[in-house]
Amino acid sequence: MREIHVSEVTALVRKLCMEANYNLPKDIQQAFETGKEQEASPLGQTIFEEMIRNCKLACTEQVPICQDTGTAVIFAEVGQDVHLVGGAFEDAVNEGVRQGYQEGYLRKSIVRDPLRRVNTDDNTPAVLHTKLIFGEQVRIIVAPKGGGSENMSTLKMFTPAATREQIIAYIADTVVNAGSNPCPPVIIGVGLGGTADKACALAKEALLRPVDTANTDAFYAEMEREIVEQVNRSGVGPQGLGGTVTALSCAIEPYPTHIASLPCAVSIGCHITRHAEGVL
Repeated sequence: MREIHVSEVTALVRKLCMEANYNLPKDIQQAFETGKEQEASPLGQTIFEEMIRNCKLACTEQVPICQDTGTAVIFAEVGQDVHLVGGAFEDAVNEGVRQGYQEGYLRKSIVRDPLRRVNTDDNTPAVLHTKLIFGEQVRIIVAPKGGGSENMSTLKMFTPAATREQIIAYIADTVVNAGSNPCPPVIIGVGLGGTADKACALAKEALLRPVDTANTDAFYAEMEREIVEQVNRSGVGPQGLGGTVTALSCAIEPYPTHIASLPCAVSIGCHITRHAEGVL
């Protein structure tokens, strides 16, 4: 049994909140370079150049890549041989978010109540997804989610009779209909199966997969490729101003489901689909 004080959790979350907002993952940075080469529109190419410049500037100056520093979505994997001491895990996570957003000069976007709209002033509480796993480590991923892209999320409860082609069309149409709202070129996360809530969580988690990595199941890898192709034929283009690169990648995460069900959730990540991770 390994003992970890929750203050270490707080310190790591604090660090990752800032890191995720300042430094875009290397695979997405490379996708910008590739996208620029593939983009046929001169305006679209210019937009890619600005995206690349913005990314480098944020990293160099250690300032937010985007003014919308998002909801603090956090994925935590806690080893079952870890004994957390000194307080509650969730409280420690939220304290890390509080410190990271205040000390990192990150915009606070969370309101305490969805209807009364009073800001919490520290971007808490986080949206926390926790898994208990083997081992004696704690792995934490902070994935800030901007409001513009999050608002384009969808869920459809298909019947089991739905075809592969219908599901592909639904996902592609969701992205195309979103237009410029999620700040394309986008990353498409798809949760397929489980229950409605499970599919939505899977879709969000799918956004963490490196954009240059296809599904390990060839069946779903081909679906991912077809979805990206359909979206890129739409002409929405970078920032919705026309072009040939609207989506950088698609990641489908399937899960077992009930014989009467076939939920499909789509979570769209903007061109800066941010995340940073660390291990204790």
